[in-house]
Amino acid sequence: MSDWRKMNKDELEHQFSPSRWSHRMSADDLIRAHVAALKAGTEKARSVTQTLLDVPYSDGDGEKLDVYVPSSSSPDVPLVIYFHGGYWQFLSKDESGFLAVPLVQRGVVVVAVGYSIAPKGNMDLMVSQVRRSVVSVIQQYSHISGLYLCGHSAGAHLAAMVLSTDWTQYDISPQIKGAFLVSGIYDLQPILSTYVNEPLKMTEEVALRNSPSHFLPQLKLSSASCDIIVAVAQNDSPEFRKQSEEYFKALESAGLNVSFEDVPNTDHFNIIEQLVDENYHLTKLLLKMMGKS
Repeated sequence: MSDWRKMNKDELEHQFSPSRWSHRMSADDLIRAHVAALKAGTEKARSVTQTLLDVPYSDGDGEKLDVYVPSSSSPDVPLVIYFHGGYWQFLSKDESGFLAVPLVQRGVVVVAVGYSIAPKGNMDLMVSQVRRSVVSVIQQYSHISGLYLCGHSAGAHLAAMVLSTDWTQYDISPQIKGAFLVSGIYDLQPILSTYVNEPLKMTEEVALRNSPSHFLPQLKLSSASCDIIVAVAQNDSPEFRKQSEEYFKALESAGLNVSFEDVPNTDHFNIIEQLVDENYHLTKLLLKMMGKS
């Protein structure tokens, strides 16, 4: 396998431009189609489920949640917290309810988290925000039967950072039962020299302290009993695939409950878009993880 350290800037930018690896359409069309799919899915979810929108989880401007609530009042209610992708500089919680319909129908609460994307927010702030969002959700929904995380791309990175949290500085220690990490990035160093870092302005020090691959001992301490699924698209770039494979192997070597899903006939975008479909492989896996299959 190639080493990213031997790649020049152009090669790195190609490897870390997910839209250039799909076989479905051109890069620009793909991004437009992705946003349209997420928006349409979220509009549908808002029209057919009960929602609580813009619930603050902290005092900051963008620190709000959207909650999608099942109509049944079963005491056994799992809750999924979703962290959106967009390379930490794009998208928001307002397009992040698309996965709610098949989950809410099975009695699952879905929470979409807003965080301060770059350039307004930096990486340290975003990681701090998603951690605080989890603390707030637990305080607001103390009756849930299990807490699960789901994140796509940059959101999978943020979910992995939540799993690696030292909760001693918070007054709460969340028992996260499961995490669904989809087409994520777990080592931020390769993107430092690329266009991705222009609005983030990360130094090497910032990248290292926010790379989940460097926090396996903490993850093992904080999330030892968590079921983790690392999923990657068949048509993700080689470097994206390598990041998922290496993170999976590191979690497995650390003795964690982890499985790897290489999803055929998907690219970086439709691997997550298809969660609107209750018959999609990853939707079924997510429901199974929560005992709702």
